[in-house]
Amino acid sequence: MNTLNKNDINILDLPDEILLIILQKLNMVDVFYSLVDLNKRFNQLIFDPLYIHHLDVTDKTSLDHNSPVDNQVFDQIRTKILPRLHCKVNKITVTSPSMEYIFNTIDYSQLHSLSLVNFQQETLLQYLTSDVIFCRILSDQITHLKVKIKGDIVVKLSNGNEQNLFTLILFLCKHLTDLTISQWFRSSLTDSTFNLTLMCPGSLTLTKMKINVNTFDDCLYILNGYFECLSTLIIDIYKISESTSNIDNTSKLPKLKYFSLISYFQTYAYDKRIVPLLRRMLNLEELTLLIAIVRIKLPYIDGTHLYNDFLVEMPRLNKFTFSINTLVYDEGVKIDLPSNDDIQNSFIKIGYQHLDSYANVMKTGGSCHVYSLPYQFDSFLHLTNSFRRDNFYTVRWLVMTDAYSFEHEFFQIISQDFPFLQRLSVINFEPQKNKQHSSRLIIFAQVYDLTIGFVHIDYVEEFLLETNIRLPRLTILGIKYESLAMVTNNFTNDAARLNCSQLRHITILEPYVRPENFHSYFPLL
Repeated sequence: MNTLNKNDINILDLPDEILLIILQKLNMVDVFYSLVDLNKRFNQLIFDPLYIHHLDVTDKTSLDHNSPVDNQVFDQIRTKILPRLHCKVNKITVTSPSMEYIFNTIDYSQLHSLSLVNFQQETLLQYLTSDVIFCRILSDQITHLKVKIKGDIVVKLSNGNEQNLFTLILFLCKHLTDLTISQWFRSSLTDSTFNLTLMCPGSLTLTKMKINVNTFDDCLYILNGYFECLSTLIIDIYKISESTSNIDNTSKLPKLKYFSLISYFQTYAYDKRIVPLLRRMLNLEELTLLIAIVRIKLPYIDGTHLYNDFLVEMPRLNKFTFSINTLVYDEGVKIDLPSNDDIQNSFIKIGYQHLDSYANVMKTGGSCHVYSLPYQFDSFLHLTNSFRRDNFYTVRWLVMTDAYSFEHEFFQIISQDFPFLQRLSVINFEPQKNKQHSSRLIIFAQVYDLTIGFVHIDYVEEFLLETNIRLPRLTILGIKYESLAMVTNNFTNDAARLNCSQLRHITILEPYVRPENFHSYFPLL
């Protein structure tokens, strides 16, 4: 009996440091509901400032926020737990359904950081305009604010009288130093994310901003003197294009120390818009660029171009992280495009040795991709057969496109070099040359989103037939109906059933009528 007791393992035998690590891995709502008042030691750990300083009540459980049971859970947390910890909370992360339980009855005297996750714009606007307690907290206490909008930020440019989310936040948050606003980009790309007809109140305290916007004008607007203390700007721009606006793009930005610009959409406006902006940043210390440039009858953007265009104007720059794609159209004019070695040497000459690149000559011109190493971005665009192998552990989204076919063995390389890939888009209309490839099975273990709508039928077979590739987590598929019907043999082919069994959403690129056996082939749709 004593031997058995000695060998028994109890979670309370673990040291506090290990128990805290375990608690931090669990959902906080579950911890509150299940472990508070279970025993004295759990209470000491749960109400320890090391654990409770960040109150995270986001929905990571199987509980349904709309169910009576879930309301009961949050009501118990509000009445029995929050009063015991409110003075220890520095940061809160909350979703819309939990707002009334968190803020309406408790005063968080030490709160300074707030994350609002997956809010509809209309819902958030209601809180910003009518919730007195919430507005007081924003005004008096919050220095760090993150807002994640679910869906688009809707901007009406009709009369200029509508509420502006960005303006309201800046107006309310009197002590804000760090602001993050993220949302899905709008489908209407001609509108700014913010209504520029409304005067922005600006901020005298904001030093860091991270934001997604629709247009380059939004970026210029932010840098147009409204934020005098802004030293860090991290901005994702959906589309960089020409504009008729008269927003200043010449005044120097001496206080800006860190600038990050990411834009996936190919732009023709590198010389007229991006270069003038970067030349304004004379005291910049860190620069991050991910851009895709289109040039007409001009060579690739290489190290020499970057130095002459803007790097020469940044004497204090000590870190430059980049991923730059250039697509050149020659329009029948012979252009002397540099080789891959020439491109790399152009960067080495200006002091950047940790990089890689690949270039392709095409009938209509050429393409080039050059990037710093180790690769830092979560996306990798316009990968071709000329891609040079490396470890791309940060990449979650990959776009592959080429005028030459992708063979089975090449997808094997991709699965190895991008081990944490989650979203994959393939664009290739060339048939595979070697369809009698090796029987070695390829596994994309984490890919949940696959787009193969603009491909030859060979690539649909490559990805959907389980004898070629396994996609155990695939839940989203973008494809043409004709290709899907052909490879699945009108939704009867068992060889494609495994990869399709977990699909919850299919984007079909043309009108179609679902046949009778469509639903049985995709049971989770």
